[in-house]
Amino acid sequence: MLRKAQINDVKEIQKLLTHYASRGDMLSRSLSELYEAIRDFYIVEDDGLLLGVAALHIVWDDLAEIRSVAVAEDAGRKGVGTEVVNACIAEAHQLGLKRLFCLTYKPDFFAKFGFRIVDKSELPHKVWGDCIKCVKFPDCDEIAMIMEL
Repeated sequence: MLRKAQINDVKEIQKLLTHYASRGDMLSRSLSELYEAIRDFYIVEDDGLLLGVAALHIVWDDLAEIRSVAVAEDAGRKGVGTEVVNACIAEAHQLGLKRLFCLTYKPDFFAKFGFRIVDKSELPHKVWGDCIKCVKFPDCDEIAMIMEL
């Protein structure tokens, strides 16, 4: 079942994100950050088990980021990631946003939705606020992608 995340989901969201962050696949998120951003998140759950998450983070009047996309390993390749990303894209349309971006190690996944690879310098400086927390900063090896809505 796809739904907006709720406060009682935060600890499970953090657990899933931390799993991938510990492998260097994404940024970790503190409980504080997750509570503050809970309204950004969509989740897919089945019988109370968190299967996947993604967040739509508004950056500016015409720009948002799809971030923190993660799917439980035993739920991979079942359309969960696609479901949460599609929910973020639909909300971006509803909000009247013009562009979405992501920073990813999975460009083929995001290309399916219409994202295209761009040079990181094409993104506004404002989007790099979280990068200072990354263990790979300043040598970011993520791929920047943009989608025009």
